[in-house]
Amino acid sequence: MLNFNEIKTGKVIKVNDAPFIIIKTDHHKMGRGGAVLKIKLRNLINGNVLEQTYQGAEKAEEAETQTKKANFMYKDKEKAYFMDNESFEQFELALEDIGESSYQFLKDGVDVSVLYFEGRPVSIELPIKMEFKVVTAPPSVKGNSAGNVNKQVEIETGALINVPLFINEGDNIRINTETGEYVERA
Repeated sequence: MLNFNEIKTGKVIKVNDAPFIIIKTDHHKMGRGGAVLKIKLRNLINGNVLEQTYQGAEKAEEAETQTKKANFMYKDKEKAYFMDNESFEQFELALEDIGESSYQFLKDGVDVSVLYFEGRPVSIELPIKMEFKVVTAPPSVKGNSAGNVNKQVEIETGALINVPLFINEGDNIRINTETGEYVERA
């Protein structure tokens, strides 16, 4: 159990038998009254956001989680398939559980961090920067370079990314998987 003063951003707590990560905390101390802690939580299974308030003596139950490395193998229309790097056991996660922002950057052979809750995988975390090959890129138009001009290209996973005009088909680029933005040419 976490005491009132141990409830901090980044901790994973259990609410209604589901794991929630604390994404924001706001501590209030009213004159003669007791302290109040307002927290914003994100469900690690379905991504729903929840707000809760804790009074001075209340405690939160810390969730039993574990993080392991796994290798992404392939995906179909509904699921993504992974292999644990230590035990070599294979498991699957529904694409809706992974979230579109993550599964659009899944490429064969990439290692991901898998969060386990009560012994079963619930979510993944990609490396922050990943390399991708540009599959299709429209040609750049000369004279169109006043300011910061971008064009949209398709990478090997099928995701569409905005990149600078000098990126061409066949180039390798680095992408920030948290924001989905172009970082640099690889």
